[in-house]
Amino acid sequence: MHGLLRHPRADLTDDERRILNRLFVHSPQIKDAHDACEALTVIDESPLSTGQGKRQICRWMRQVSNRGIRCFDRFLGTLRTHFTEITYYFVNRQTSGFVEGLNSKLKVLKRRCYGITNLAHLYQRVYSDLNGYARFGAEPI
Repeated sequence: MHGLLRHPRADLTDDERRILNRLFVHSPQIKDAHDACEALTVIDESPLSTGQGKRQICRWMRQVSNRGIRCFDRFLGTLRTHFTEITYYFVNRQTSGFVEGLNSKLKVLKRRCYGITNLAHLYQRVYSDLNGYARFGAEPI
């Protein structure tokens, strides 16, 4: 069931839409939250200028607050706190996802390699973790 909530309604089969609609009849709050998620996705995927993107997100935030969708409270707080940084996305549609992913990999590697004193060995481990799957044809876990 939860997989149905993760996919846009347009991508669902008729049977999946019927199941989702049945859920929404029994839980209007889930429908409101799902509609809000889809509305934010539309903003994200629309070719908006920075100003348009900011206005659309502000309007979305007001709508979510006015409708009393409580599950977004923390997310709205994050949007308010980092609004300028988040809306930089509309400048050229780039995110910091790659850098954040790389930082996460390096943090895990740092924990796994605690005690390695030879810097060359540490660099080998970094290289192996970042390129090993591609070099040896295996899929990452």
